[in-house]
Amino acid sequence: MPLTDRRDRLQRCRLYLVSGAAPGGRPLADVLPAALAGGVDVFQLRMKDARDDEILAAAAVAAAACRDAGALFILNDRPDLAAAAGADGVHVGQDDLPLARARELAGPDRLVGQSTHSPAQVDAAAGADYIGVGPVHATPTKPGRPAVGLELVGHAAAHAALPWFAIGGVDAATLGAVLAAGARRVAVVRAVADAADPAAAARGLRAILDAEALDGAAA
Repeated sequence: MPLTDRRDRLQRCRLYLVSGAAPGGRPLADVLPAALAGGVDVFQLRMKDARDDEILAAAAVAAAACRDAGALFILNDRPDLAAAAGADGVHVGQDDLPLARARELAGPDRLVGQSTHSPAQVDAAAGADYIGVGPVHATPTKPGRPAVGLELVGHAAAHAALPWFAIGGVDAATLGAVLAAGARRVAVVRAVADAADPAAAARGLRAILDAEALDGAAA
């Protein structure tokens, strides 16, 4: 798929799920299709310390599920595996590969996303296709990374030129405040991955996002 088509699809995405190969201790094949059916439209496979064969095995499950659902599939931190994984793009952190190198390894038709944690990083992310903004709240999925609060969400709303997703402790209870601060897209981890009913959890979040979009269009 050409990069322009992937960018067009990204513009329409609202709910981004990040998970490893065993969300909530369950097989990815049992959770991801349900989450996608509930309204997740981007999925990132994050397996920081796994072997290449383990990543590719989980990626095969994720790529098939995302393809069936018409969702984008992003691979965390491994642009060198993007083609073999069948990923639509890759995501890198501030301490990972530079954006230009990540794009070179992933290939010219794949999306490249980057995490941002400060106004300066948001403003400097012009080489990415999208950014993650956070962590809004402290989260065990990012140990040692201090929460940035809603102020950075507001900065991104005012200044980011790229599609961006607020991330970090976003769930049904905190989503309203994140949207009020200016977010229109969010990324979640535990709110869906650990939910007893991933489809229902995703559906609830998506309903709040879609209601905000309707309110904004009517304003």
